[in-house]
Amino acid sequence: MMTNSARKILVTCALPYANGPIHLGHMLEHIQADIWVRFQRMRGNEIYFVCADDAHGTPIMLKADQLGITPEQLIADVQQKHMADFSGFNISFDNYHSTHSDENRQLAEVIYTKLKENGFIKTRTISQLFDPEKQMFLPDRFVKGTCPNCKAEDQYGDNCEVCSSTYSPTELINPRSSVSGATPVLKESEHFFFDLPSFETMLKDWIRSGSLQQEVANKMQEWFESGLQQWDISRDAPYFGFKIPNTENKYFYVWLDAPIGYMASFKNLCSKKQHIDFDSFWKKDSETELYHFIGKDIMYFHSLFWPAMLEGAGLRKPNNIFVHGYVTVNGEKMSKSRGTFIQATTYLKHLDPECLRYYYAAKLSHRIDDLDLNLEDFVQRVNTDLVNKLVNLASRNAGFIKKRFDGVLADKLDDQALFDEFTSRSEEIATYYENREFGKAIREIMALTDKANKYVDDKAPWVIAKEEGRDEELHQVCSMGIQLFRILMGYLKPVLPKLAERSEAFLQTEMTWGNLATPLLAHQIAPFKALFSRLEMKQIEAMLETSKAENAEVNATNTQIKSAVKNTEVSETEIEPFEDTITIDEFAKLDLRVAKVLKCEAVPESNKLLKFTLDLGVETRQVFSGIKAAYNNPEELEGRFVVMVANLAPRKMRFGVSEGMILSAGTGGSDLFLLDVDQGAKAGSRVK
Repeated sequence: MMTNSARKILVTCALPYANGPIHLGHMLEHIQADIWVRFQRMRGNEIYFVCADDAHGTPIMLKADQLGITPEQLIADVQQKHMADFSGFNISFDNYHSTHSDENRQLAEVIYTKLKENGFIKTRTISQLFDPEKQMFLPDRFVKGTCPNCKAEDQYGDNCEVCSSTYSPTELINPRSSVSGATPVLKESEHFFFDLPSFETMLKDWIRSGSLQQEVANKMQEWFESGLQQWDISRDAPYFGFKIPNTENKYFYVWLDAPIGYMASFKNLCSKKQHIDFDSFWKKDSETELYHFIGKDIMYFHSLFWPAMLEGAGLRKPNNIFVHGYVTVNGEKMSKSRGTFIQATTYLKHLDPECLRYYYAAKLSHRIDDLDLNLEDFVQRVNTDLVNKLVNLASRNAGFIKKRFDGVLADKLDDQALFDEFTSRSEEIATYYENREFGKAIREIMALTDKANKYVDDKAPWVIAKEEGRDEELHQVCSMGIQLFRILMGYLKPVLPKLAERSEAFLQTEMTWGNLATPLLAHQIAPFKALFSRLEMKQIEAMLETSKAENAEVNATNTQIKSAVKNTEVSETEIEPFEDTITIDEFAKLDLRVAKVLKCEAVPESNKLLKFTLDLGVETRQVFSGIKAAYNNPEELEGRFVVMVANLAPRKMRFGVSEGMILSAGTGGSDLFLLDVDQGAKAGSRVK
């Protein structure tokens, strides 16, 4: 949306959960949003950028218990770390708050009350497993037991990872609580449900409005086809969250008050800055703009529940939800063992945050594509674009201006047509920024940077400087190089705010989108100082080593905490007992083969299964593997080599025939890791 008049805009990022650190996956979203916000500020729009920690739910309650502190202390400690990380990456929030706040409590109660008054809250009694020792109802993932179908042990309460059958937690054989280890009992409880199906027509109209990303609209259509269900918005005590009004032991489910946290953070900002009218941004007929930047993993809540809740409470809906993909590192899922699960604090110990801001921007588009952080390409691109091209443009001209002309630029342009060509690209680049096509903006800016350097190369000021009587020409050529640098740096200011700040100090002028077309004639500049440092691979290697060590330390600490807590489940990081000894002849019966993943896709009907098509050199096989929770983006596995049991008898499953078993390590769920195969191994090679 591009208009001539100033716009009023509210922007939010998804709320980081308050029980863990910020990592480079989180930073993709916050950098993307920050670039867009900074661009809007440069255009003169009234824009507010807010976020908060998502601070409620069972996991936070249990982690605080394990640490021996209150949930309030846990979320306060984590919030300080989150805010430091975002500040370190120059994320320019106007306000950073918490969902555990008075503003959020009040707004959640108001919205719930309106939904109830309008008939959108239903109640019914459900049966759940209950932990008699911890005196708490157990979500499915907090119950484990023996599969009622294949009798596999240590399976979750809703699905078997061995035979892929689905069931109710009450059907488990020998169920146990993952919280205390106790045998749960069945207990009835009244729950509150949000009547999401009542909003199907409104949501379909919202899709047809054409403002949503096509991938989001397509996914919403799939959800409609499978049928919308009423949404359980209540949880029984004990639970860390807000109590539902007029109840004794019922709490809002975290996903009800989490998105309301956007409103709460903005309301907190309004209380600090009295000139901002909160209601004008949230009333039904608001003419302001509201945008949410989120990851594709929470698209369901933001494109269905959230707009339906707002509609039901008589409030405005977002203008758009900007969804992005995941971050991979060197083409693979971020890995703690390889050190590529990199925390924001770890990165900041070794590297300039603007390097990552630039690299992400150069690869971002308006689509929901995953972004790969290839570390060698990262170093090369930053050094080539920012050091060799952009900063070098300033440094190679500034010295002559200082030494020969007392730091004053020429009073006229050497090449008006070239200057006009650079400034004429302003609206094209602005449109790319507006549409979140940052990669296209960077390509256009770098193409102009090449032209600017070619101009300097062709003019060769170092040659002119050696010849008598050409001082005026030298002055104009070098000044022209500085003028072009200023335009380019202005275009990059939303991406590189600190480099832009240092450049403004050098140029002794502020860069706005509107003033770039006016040259700095007869203008005093400051002595040139190094603006940016080269990246070295040794810095990357040091960062990865630090990341490995930190992840190992965190795992060890978590193991100690869990082991020290009485009646808690065995830590996922503890090693399982070894099986009984077998003979070499028994082992030889296993035919282990290297297989190449030709295709990998999620099984829609299963919460745990991925469907693989594997190349074994002489044939292809179809294999189902229960690793869905560990690999959110199945396509990223295509092209990888895995190890499989090739002589396992085919097993007929509900979704098709599985012709083998893929080997992985871990305890199950999200803690599963496919075995890697060194380069040189071929599909079909036997593992010995």
